[in-house]
Amino acid sequence: MANRRAKKASETRAAILHAARQRFTHEGFEASLSSIVEDAGITKGALFHHFENKQALYHEVWQELQGEMIQDTQQAALEGRSLDDPYAAMLAGARRYLEWAARPDYQRIVLIDGRAALGLDWYEADFDLSQRSVRVGVEYLVQKSFIAPETAASAAVIMQGALNGAGVALSRKVPGVSVDTIYKTIERLLRKLS
Repeated sequence: MANRRAKKASETRAAILHAARQRFTHEGFEASLSSIVEDAGITKGALFHHFENKQALYHEVWQELQGEMIQDTQQAALEGRSLDDPYAAMLAGARRYLEWAARPDYQRIVLIDGRAALGLDWYEADFDLSQRSVRVGVEYLVQKSFIAPETAASAAVIMQGALNGAGVALSRKVPGVSVDTIYKTIERLLRKLS
């Protein structure tokens, strides 16, 4: 009985998150809880059993999306490793991030509405997630003597700032900016940090 109840609760939570992700992608943080509840096929009481408020629900969707992106970019970096080019892994991860930043769900939930919906929590969480990922790549380049140890922290902040700014530019559809043009610029920037 307890297992069946736990399974039902897990299914309800998954349905809420799926419906919320769809609504937040298309309508942003302005999506109504009523529409999310309707799409999930549940009651508002069930929603509030799992999430304190709309901001908590949004934060969970944001974290889920960020987690998927981090996992995917790390996988791309692993697959991009090269004995001939020490920059290849970090560049493969950067390209994959840019591809995520061009996706409508990532743009709307993370890059456009995330800041307004989550406030300071967004900045802290985004900085921590991004900095950890970028730092791994920079530390590898330090080990290979392509970046000086004393500039590693600054290099990581600069790369993170460049990638975040690129993501925002992609979400705003800045003329002349594409995944390919940004990638080429990021590659030149990274290779000049040594």
